[in-house]
This record gives sequence, C-alpha cells and structure tokens, in this order.
Amino acid sequence: MTRTALVTGATAGIGAATVRALMGAGWRVIATGRRAERLEALRDELDEDRRALVHFAAFDVRDDAARDAALDALPEGFRDIDLLVNNAGLALGTAPAQKADLDQWRTMVDTNIVALIALTHRLLPGLVARRGAVINLSSVAATYPYTGGNVYGGTKAFVKQFSLGLRSDLAGTGVRVTSIEPGMVETEFTLVRTGGDQAASDTLYGGANPMTAEDIAATLLWVAQLPPHLNINRLELMPVSQSFAGFQVARG
Repeated sequence: MTRTALVTGATAGIGAATVRALMGAGWRVIATGRRAERLEALRDELDEDRRALVHFAAFDVRDDAARDAALDALPEGFRDIDLLVNNAGLALGTAPAQKADLDQWRTMVDTNIVALIALTHRLLPGLVARRGAVINLSSVAATYPYTGGNVYGGTKAFVKQFSLGLRSDLAGTGVRVTSIEPGMVETEFTLVRTGGDQAASDTLYGGANPMTAEDIAATLLWVAQLPPHLNINRLELMPVSQSFAGFQVARG
C-alpha cells in the first residue's frame, strides 16, 4: 500500500530533501511551501512517472484560510494522509533579547509554533483514523541556549515539548510522534536569519563539515519507515565538529 506524507516548508533545504527522499522510497507526497516558483522548480526535476507521486500546494502555513483551501482541494489520491512532517520554520535575527526586533519574534512564534499546532490539529483526526505519524522538526536550540537564540530557541523548545505532549495524548491510538532535533545543517537557514548575508553564512559553515539537508531527510525517512510498534520520541543529532560544551563567563 502506498502511503501519503504531507511536508511543510518543501521549497528548500530539509523540506525539499525530505520530499525527494520520501518519493524515492515510494511514498506519495504533498509538498507545501510559500514560494510557488520553488515548488515549480522541484516539479521540473521530476519525470512524468514521479510527478504522479507528488502534489504541490503553495500556501503560507500562517494563513489558515489558504491552508484549509489547499487541504480541501487535495486530489483523491492524496487525501488520506499517513505522515505529517512539520518542517516549516525559521530563525530571524541574531541580536540579544534587549536589542531584538519584536516583529521578528512574532514571526518566529507565528510560524514555528502557531502554524505548526494549527496544521497538526487539522490533520490529527485523519492521522488517528489511519494510525499515522507526526514528525516535528525542532532543534538542539530547544535544549542548549546560545547568545541571540532567545525566541528561536524558545519556539523550538515548544516544538519538543508539544511533541512529547502529543505522544502522551495519543497513547493507545497507534499514532507515532517524533521530535527531530538537529544541530548545524548547511541550508538557507543562516541566509534567512541574517536577511541574505552570504558572508555570514559562509563564515558559520566554513570548515565545519556541517550536516546536510539530505542527512536530515534520510533520518526522517528512517523514522517514518520504522515498524508501526516502534516510536522514536526524540532524536538529537549534530555534526561531529559541533558540541554543546562550554559555559559563558562575563568578567567585569
């Protein structure tokens, strides 16, 4: 039986890599994202046979009406969703809290928290009926604070705890819930965070041998295809070059 996954934030990075990985393993995939042109580019990669396995839906996850319209318009073969991958999310700004932009904080909360819980709430009845799975993309920032991480880290801590709460509530339903918590992954993440500063992105990843979007997508696929009696509650992963070690000391 062919299973169906919905992946948010599929226009780049981990989301796009996850669409490719799931499709390569024979899943049907609903690929969603804000940037229609990026979804079109992803479609253009595919031959006719593989296009039949993917449905593209362009909408902003923060827009409830657009989200619901896209879900209501799903083609027949894509309506029964077995896996929700809540990947859409972002970090904005690197300033300490006392100098941060409040609008950036609100955007992170609206995207990383509010949109995620709203989509999950919408799809949960079907996931319960199909004994499906939810994979939420959190971050090591949910556990290890760092300067400038403030609200971004807070939103990812919410995602981690929400995942555990879902797991508790869904006990006995057969629905699996996993929080994936990556460290450094080289994607557009830093470009988005810094407003397109390529030098900042190059500096962060240079010489670090970071993880790739494909690394995380392979991990997501592994979790998705585990036997239905096995649940991964949380999975934290980092490149070997990265460590959570180290405390700060401010000296006067």
